[in-house]
Amino acid sequence: MRSGTRAVDAPVQGATALAVVPVVDPAPAPAPAGPVAVPDLPDRQQAPRSAAARGPVLLTDRPPLAVPPALAPLLPDGLRRGSTTAVLGSTSLVLAMVAAACTAREAWAAVVGQPTLGLLAAAQTGVALERLAVVPQPGVDAPTVVAALLDGIDVVVVGPGTHLADADRRRLMARARDRGSVLLATAPWPGAGTVLTVEGGRWTGVGEGDGRLRAHEVQITRTGRGSAGRAQDLRVVLPLEVGTDPYGLPAGRPAAGRPAALPAQQAGPDPVADDGALLAPDLRLVG
Repeated sequence: MRSGTRAVDAPVQGATALAVVPVVDPAPAPAPAGPVAVPDLPDRQQAPRSAAARGPVLLTDRPPLAVPPALAPLLPDGLRRGSTTAVLGSTSLVLAMVAAACTAREAWAAVVGQPTLGLLAAAQTGVALERLAVVPQPGVDAPTVVAALLDGIDVVVVGPGTHLADADRRRLMARARDRGSVLLATAPWPGAGTVLTVEGGRWTGVGEGDGRLRAHEVQITRTGRGSAGRAQDLRVVLPLEVGTDPYGLPAGRPAAGRPAALPAQQAGPDPVADDGALLAPDLRLVG
């Protein structure tokens, strides 16, 4: 019997012979020469993408962090989320910025590589110690430590004790932009968007052989990139506090049992603090 044929049944004498039907295997359909366009189904609609599928939250959806009122001329938009700012020459100014940024929205802050930071001075400036993480000496793991803090902390202060290479700084700036954190550097930081350089000036509070250093008038110069590229100067009086007047002097919260301090005289060659301020027992970091 030939291949490809099948005998249905043998012929029987006296009956009608059954036909032999050849069985042919169907040939496969030829493959298309190129990609085939699939038309859209009219009754099928694409489901909207979820927020997780769209990626991280846009930085414009998160408002900037506040700054002390005295710094508004230099930082009119506050501390923008994802920005990197270098503050050189004054620990008091850094603490005032951290206090203002973390007070309004109860944000968290961290200080890395700044072993000389005084927690008493930070508390007197207005920093909430219960929302402050301190890593005085991060060691060789400094890039990893700072990156981990940027993932979950609103404001991260990076001090001179944090040893970083230029490549580490670039990665950390990109990390801050992606996470929406604010990176404050107290040492030179190449590529920072804004640089505030503090130069010392006149001290007040000491009379003729008595008294304490009460205030420090300084000049702040803002430089940087983008809108901060044009240099701008501002004179303020340290220490700064939340709710200060335009000159940065404390807003006047007298201690219990003591008279309120009078504002410093604006006229005259050498303003001197009042007796109540000179006799105040508390000490404060002013420069």
